[in-house]
Parts: sequence; C-alpha cells; structure tokens
Amino acid sequence: MAGSDAEPLRLTELLASVSLATDLGTGQRLGHALRTCVLAVELARAMGCTAEDVRTTHQFALLRFLGCTADAAETAAAAGGDDRAYLASMAPVFMSSPRQVLGRHVRSIAPGRPLSARLPLVARGLVDVKGAERSLSSHCEVAVMLAGRAGLAPPVIDALDHAYERWDGKGYPARLRGDAIPLAVRIGVVARDVDLASALAVDPRAWLGERRGRAYDPSVVDTFHQIWPEAVVSLAAGDEWELALRCEPQPFATVTEATLDDVLAGLSDFADLKSPWIRGHSRHVAALAGDAGRHAGLEETRCRLLRRAGLVHDLGRVAVANGIWDKPKPLTSAEWEQVRLHPYSTERILARCAPLSALAGPAASHHERLDGSGYHRALAGDALSVVDRILAAADVFAALVADRPHRPAFSADDAARMLEAECESRLDSSAVACVLAAADRPASPRRHEWPEGLTNREVEVLRLIARGRSNREVAALLVISPKTVGRHVENVYAKIGVSSRAAAAVWAMEHRLLQPS
Repeated sequence: MAGSDAEPLRLTELLASVSLATDLGTGQRLGHALRTCVLAVELARAMGCTAEDVRTTHQFALLRFLGCTADAAETAAAAGGDDRAYLASMAPVFMSSPRQVLGRHVRSIAPGRPLSARLPLVARGLVDVKGAERSLSSHCEVAVMLAGRAGLAPPVIDALDHAYERWDGKGYPARLRGDAIPLAVRIGVVARDVDLASALAVDPRAWLGERRGRAYDPSVVDTFHQIWPEAVVSLAAGDEWELALRCEPQPFATVTEATLDDVLAGLSDFADLKSPWIRGHSRHVAALAGDAGRHAGLEETRCRLLRRAGLVHDLGRVAVANGIWDKPKPLTSAEWEQVRLHPYSTERILARCAPLSALAGPAASHHERLDGSGYHRALAGDALSVVDRILAAADVFAALVADRPHRPAFSADDAARMLEAECESRLDSSAVACVLAAADRPASPRRHEWPEGLTNREVEVLRLIARGRSNREVAALLVISPKTVGRHVENVYAKIGVSSRAAAAVWAMEHRLLQPS
C-alpha cells in the first residue's frame, strides 16, 4: 500500500479499481471501462493528441460513470426496481436518435411485469420531460465532486463535468456543441460505444455511421475507421487491466497516503450514495472499526487497515439493484442470494489492484460469522482474523442505530444489547466489547456553528433530503410548509455550492452530517 515497503500505488491502478465499481453500478460486464480506456487512448494517439490530452482521455474513460450512483434509487423506482438493468438496456441507444431512445425506454421499464404495472411507470417517465437532463446532470456534478478527492487535473474534472454532451448540442448537462465539448469526451463516447457494440456482436461501424455528425465528432469516427479492426482485435486478445495500465502516458502518477485516504473516503460515499438508507454508513463503520482497533490494543497500522477496509467494505452494494436494497418487505430467496454476493463483488473490485489487495479480505468478510452462518464464503472460527471480527461487529452496530427500509433505528442501548446477544455464537465477544467502547464516547456538545454558515434548521433539512425525503415529507416531519422547505433547500444549495440532491448528499457525507449522533 502507498507509503509502505511495497511499490507505490499508481493512480491508474486506483482509477482502474474504481472503474470496476462503475461497471457493476451501470450493469456492464466487468472490464468495460478498462476496454473503453484502451480504445480511447488508441484513438487519441491516432489523432495526434499530446501526451497530456492522452492522459486526460485515459483518466476520463476510466471515470466517466463515477456519478452512476447519484440517483440509483430514483432510477430504480422509475424503472420498476432494477436500476442496473435499466441502465444496461439503455446504454446501446443512449447516443442514438430520440425515437430509438424513447422506444428502448418504454421497453426497458419493468420488463416482464403485467401491463397494468408497467403503464403508470411509462406514463410517469413520459410526463417528466426533464428527467434525463436532471439525472445526467446530477451524475456529472457528483462525479466532479468525487474525482476532486483524487486531485485530478482540471482538464479531467472539466471532461467529467460534461460527460454526456453530444456533437450536435443535444447532450447534457450544458448542451455544448462541436469543438466546445472537451476532446476527451468526444473520444470517450465513441470508444465506449465501440466496446458496447463488440459485446453485443454488432459491427461498431454501423453505429458510428448512423451517429457521425450527430452524437459523435466526425473526426473521431474517421480516425476509428483508420485503426479498425486492429485495435479491437488486439484488445480482445489481451488482458484489459494490464492493457489499461500499460497505455497510460509516462511519467506514471502515484498516490500519497493522504490522497489515498481521500480517495477511499470518496469511494465510501460513492457506495453509500446508492441508497438513501445507507448514506454515511461506511464512514460510520470506518470510524467505529478504527477506534475499536485501538481499544483492542492493535498497532496503528492495523487500525489504519481497519478504518480503510471500513470505508470500502460496501463497494459491492453497487452490484445489486436498488429495488432490493430499498425494499420495505421481506426479501425473496432469489433477492437474498444477490445480497449475499455483494461482499464478493467488493472483494473483486479491491483484489485486482495489488496495493489495495490487503483491504480485500477484511472488507469482504464483514458479513462472516463465527459459527459459519455468514456470507459470502461461510468462514468460521479461526478463519476469521481479529480485523475481520472487529469490522463485522462495527458493521452490525452501525446498521442497527440507523433507519432501514423495513424498520426504524434502534437506540444505542438497544443496539448494544442486540450486539451482545450475538456473542453467544455469531460475533466475537472481544470485538463487540471494543466496538461498544468505541461507540460509547461522550457526545460532542451541540454545535452552534455548522460548516459554510448553515443554520440548525438548514442542517435538519439537508439531512432529510440527503436521506431521500421529498419536500412534502420534510415539511410534515418538521411541521413547516413545503414552500418553506423549498426556500431552505435553495439556501443550502447556495451555501454549499451544489445544484442537486445527490451532490448535497455527497457534501453531507463528507462533512459527517449523516452519522447517528
């Protein structure tokens, strides 16, 4: 890991791991963003781009969908429960004609369900004419916020801020046209769709011909024809991870310890943004686990490992549809099987990146139990390390003291009793004692000054909208009018510098305003 005796962590390795998470979040096969990256770099070099333009293109292609969890809950609700399936279905036509987009949209809403269930959802989407613009604009805003944690260069940030623009000016969020669109975006959208076409066994030249001069920059399309089919064939014959690392322009950027912590915290927010019910959960688990490690007498390096593993332990949540995470009723057997696999997805995201691999085991073991009844590997007894046991106890406690779709939050005292009851067979008693000691710190005095000059009432409103509450719901909870709530929301946005609820939620998580007090 960065700063240890091992080789320093290359920034590209970290971004490549992030890209695996965005593949899962958008319902794509693993490695899609890596392949897009390799193709984009081939295009950029064939176009005679400078090394810095190639670097920008390389990083943008890996991170283009960093904001994909921004409105996953809303997308799932609008699509009938499965946000990932909807995004995957829409991806091949996203850059095509409005008629094709509309037709695919209608077919992608709650497929397989009765017409009586589908029609209201379809009608709601058709009435919301600004829905796509609002959704994709929030994706861009969140991506910019999260990418900023890694200290990426301004051209990369600018490209992420315009990730869904089209050559003809009909894209989002700013409806830029032609050369006003960042070059990395113009290259990246073509490279992405080439990989999508290849996955569907479609000749990508057909899509490029239809979309040239509309969604795509003609010069990028023409360059692709020059490197076809060698670039696609060579990509299919190699390992996309190694190819993506190899095609990064030198000198290779590395990540410091401080930057790594910032990026891992950003990844925790990326994962927790997936559902309003879990926002702030990973940061809470990380803080509990790190402090519990100190109570257990672990050396600082292992406490740091605990904290970092806590930040990323739920990355695999993005591989499961929001209709499951946000369901207020008991899960079916099939739904539980998907839930049981999310630690596996966490492990796969982290394990591929050698300097992060030390986090993979503990992060993927947070649902394992001493009696072997946990998941995903059903480990038991001595197979679980002290770190594994502490992280598992911290995860349970943090979940118990927070609201969930099927129940309200438990008090800290009730959560402690429930945690101790698990010590009979499932959780380690020493780990539980250390987590409860970490959770029993004296409460901080009531704050009279919030970040960016927020008032107490504005913080209350921010916390509720970050949890997915509508203005009407916030009004009912705070016993004020929806109009007053609207004014508070506008004031909050202006003070913290955001323009969407998703971005407000990211800001609230970063400033630890969503953790139970």
